[in-house]
Amino acid sequence: MAEIEFYTADWCSDCRRSKSLLDTLGVEYETFDVEESKENADKSQAISGRHNIPVIKFADGNFLVEPSDAILHAELKIRGIIA
Repeated sequence: MAEIEFYTADWCSDCRRSKSLLDTLGVEYETFDVEESKENADKSQAISGRHNIPVIKFADGNFLVEPSDAILHAELKIRGIIA
């Protein structure tokens, strides 16, 4: 299982931006489409307490909602996911 759970939807521009950063950095993540299943949408909301996406949940239980590239990059470094 990937160290990151990524809750997303195809229409979401912030999701595409965050995915692009993760892909560029070679970070593995598991995608959960909130439009594809109510279960994914419910889980995303349970994690963040919000309806906003993307929700990016780390293995340690911490999460980000709609992060900027700078914040996401910093969190990946803090967790040792990237150098």
